[in-house]
Amino acid sequence: MQDYHEFLDEILIPEEVLQKRIAELGAEISRDYQGKELLMVCILRGGVMFLTDLMRQITIPHMIDFMSVSSYGVGARRSRGQSRITLDINTDIHNMHVLLVEDIVDSGYTVKAVLELLSGREPKSLKVCALLDKVERREVDVEVDYRGFEIPDKFVFGYGLDADEYYRNLPFIGVLAAEKYNPGE
Repeated sequence: MQDYHEFLDEILIPEEVLQKRIAELGAEISRDYQGKELLMVCILRGGVMFLTDLMRQITIPHMIDFMSVSSYGVGARRSRGQSRITLDINTDIHNMHVLLVEDIVDSGYTVKAVLELLSGREPKSLKVCALLDKVERREVDVEVDYRGFEIPDKFVFGYGLDADEYYRNLPFIGVLAAEKYNPGE
């Protein structure tokens, strides 16, 4: 497996900047949901690191659950516009405040599909918290209520986001130099 230094084009968001913004999001969410029953639904796998750090910054009681949605596949660099729920939540969200926690909103197809599914279960409120938002790549209209960073249309990895399922453990968001990346090495 290739060392990420060989194909890292740039560090787009350093660890310190990530953690500072996540603390700000945690404070904002804590304020907005004060006195409300909050369920945070994390989209696996990319959202796990973000969820974990965000939870530590939220000062109000809350619950978590998980969903897995397939839209990319190994080796894919762009969303295919189709989303398939591969793991659904276990919580009955009827009349609850639900916050969908996502690593990145790109084309918007995945978030839109999940929002449509969850809204049919009649939550009291349903909002989106995304660490990264590629607004210029949006193909369907979805609202991001809590946004960590708006980023350019570049392939990013690290901090939960993968390059062919690897490198999620990096503490920063990096930009992949496609011409230098050889997943078979």
